Amino acid sequence: MRLDTCVAERYGITRSRALALIKQGLVRVNGEVRQKAGLEVEDGDAVEAEIPAPAPASVVAQEIPLRILYQDADLAVVYKPSGMVVHPAAGNPDGTLVNALLRHLDGLSGIGGEIRPGIVHRIDKDTSGLLLVAKNDKSHVCLSEQIGAHTVERAYLAIVQGAMKAEEGDIDRPVGRHPTDRKRMAIVPGGRAAFTHWRVLEPLRGAAYIEARLKTGRTHQIRVHMASIGHPVLGDPVYGPKKPPYPVEGGQLLHAYKIGFVHPSTGEWMCFTAEPEERFLAWKRKLRLTN
Repeated sequence: MRLDTCVAERYGITRSRALALIKQGLVRVNGEVRQKAGLEVEDGDAVEAEIPAPAPASVVAQEIPLRILYQDADLAVVYKPSGMVVHPAAGNPDGTLVNALLRHLDGLSGIGGEIRPGIVHRIDKDTSGLLLVAKNDKSHVCLSEQIGAHTVERAYLAIVQGAMKAEEGDIDRPVGRHPTDRKRMAIVPGGRAAFTHWRVLEPLRGAAYIEARLKTGRTHQIRVHMASIGHPVLGDPVYGPKKPPYPVEGGQLLHAYKIGFVHPSTGEWMCFTAEPEERFLAWKRKLRLTN
């Protein structure tokens, strides 16, 4: 694995931030400062990064409703509604989940920097569901390591196009940037390993209600994987057909309904679930074979 990729996955930060730390001489491999992002690291190498204290946050707290399923001194589990961006970025300077977190939580880790305080992992803007938030750096590192080791349990609910020919299946196809459209992901040779297990929960009219479990967590993984087998998520404007069979508005019908992890301080296994939004449930009722 490349050094910048290793640092990004271990500390739950972007590769660009990992690259900046490497260039600043803040990353050590087996005790030695290494400033080459493409350095190949292997199992057994000790990779350490010094994360500077975050600058005073330029992202402001905003009075945005936030559903908090659980919180303690180390972490929080929150529900992100569809249509909300996780953190500020170009085109979305405020009104994000981070703006809400700064208002409702009494502390956030600084590893993600001033734009992504507390953010251990993300889900797409139009995907609803559960997110794990770190309230201090120790918890952030521990939770990021669990995600990197694929020991965090993450399960999604989705309504996908077309009748499934099997009750369940595995998709093991590498995901990377689309070769010509950098805003999209795709199945590409040499992409990052990606594994999704799906199973049908209920056949629907011209569709299926499924559960998808992630072993890896690549960008747009479920959306890309399901589209690659001919069953794109309904309402997906990027990976779905140009002429969709149903007029789903508001984005893809995809919901992160379960998250399980080991608590960073207590070592206790914790698991949380949450039902999809009414928009999702309404389409499931509408497409049922029998009412």
